[in-house]
Amino acid sequence: MPCAAREGSIIDADQNRIASLDVIRGVAVMGILVANMPGFALPAPAYFSPLASGGTGQADLTAWFATFVLIEGKMRGLFTFLFGASMLLVVERAEAAGRSGAAVHFSRMAVLLLIGLAHRYFVWWGDILAHYALVGAIAYLFTRLDARQLLAAGLVALGATLAWNALTWSTLLWAGARSTPAQVETWNNFAWAFGVPPREWTESELLAMRGEWWDQVRWRWAYLESEWSFLKSVGSETLAAMLLGMAAFRSGFLTGEWSRESYRRFALWALAVTFAAYVLLGLNSLRHGFDQRWVFFDSIVATVPFRVLGAAGYSALIILLLRPGGWLTERMGAVGRAAFSNYLGTSLIVTGIFYGWGLGLFGSLSRAQLYAVPPLVWLLMVTWSKPWLDRYRYGPLEWLWRSLSRARLEPLRRAAASGST
Repeated sequence: MPCAAREGSIIDADQNRIASLDVIRGVAVMGILVANMPGFALPAPAYFSPLASGGTGQADLTAWFATFVLIEGKMRGLFTFLFGASMLLVVERAEAAGRSGAAVHFSRMAVLLLIGLAHRYFVWWGDILAHYALVGAIAYLFTRLDARQLLAAGLVALGATLAWNALTWSTLLWAGARSTPAQVETWNNFAWAFGVPPREWTESELLAMRGEWWDQVRWRWAYLESEWSFLKSVGSETLAAMLLGMAAFRSGFLTGEWSRESYRRFALWALAVTFAAYVLLGLNSLRHGFDQRWVFFDSIVATVPFRVLGAAGYSALIILLLRPGGWLTERMGAVGRAAFSNYLGTSLIVTGIFYGWGLGLFGSLSRAQLYAVPPLVWLLMVTWSKPWLDRYRYGPLEWLWRSLSRARLEPLRRAAASGST
């Protein structure tokens, strides 16, 4: 029978939390905001290509290069790692308490899917929660595997991702000739995400995001690919990261059970290899003038193994920096415990800055200027999360997710402290 707490883990006595998971999740939700800033504030193709919007001045290209090397793909990988680990932990604890792990898991995924879809279509197009719910349903099939088996399954899924992305890249290379209507259509479809799309596409997004809330909803319904299409294109990579996160949990890697020297060595070589690869690939995109064929290769195809390796390297580094009981560790752990609330709250705050229902700054700031926003949002995360969790058991949206999943209102307020010490 799986145990509720892992012997040797970095355990927070409050609610039997594993502090390392909370802190890593907190770092991930903060880092994802940096990665997502172009998606919040600029037309969609600018997420990968500075040519699409946001400027190509020295400061803007420096901002693009720095985020590409340090953040892009790795924070999403880190968040997905933690989703897989947390999913396994929830299943284990449910079964240890005599409940059905499958029932608990699938009810959580069903609610997450609905919340994610609402987030995607009514708030911001870049939602990842609905996708996690679909892939999480698949990942449950692997929960009985041991660490080595999970590692092997994750690497197989990663290999499938690399093969699929390489095949997709060959389609883009074929479309590069643009000598037939089919090639032109394929080229323009890729340009929506990786290049400079036809002018009317960008103008339609600018008008919608600067307009009323309903204009934005209609634009998303008209232009976003379906969840099933998104699952087909990136599902194997998401599954790989979840499985590797589950393996990292089962092996004790994510729970602080390795020696400090092992974490130190792993962080050093994993991050060194990852950063070196990203530097070379980023320079390659610059050298080719952000031709979308090379943007796709450098950002999607060639980075597949390094996104996961970088996420694991960051995990090891964060565990090394943990100081149980320290001010920053406590604050970051609280951000991670309320990661669901912080993730969705970030969307409301940042779209309020850039969308027409708020300040309407969409497409108005340069890429370099965008990065003044994340530190302000981080300050809010760090400021509210711990005081809230000192009073309540869960973040507000964590409580909602838990209550809907269990079809009953869960207790939220903490019990009053007893007079004894």
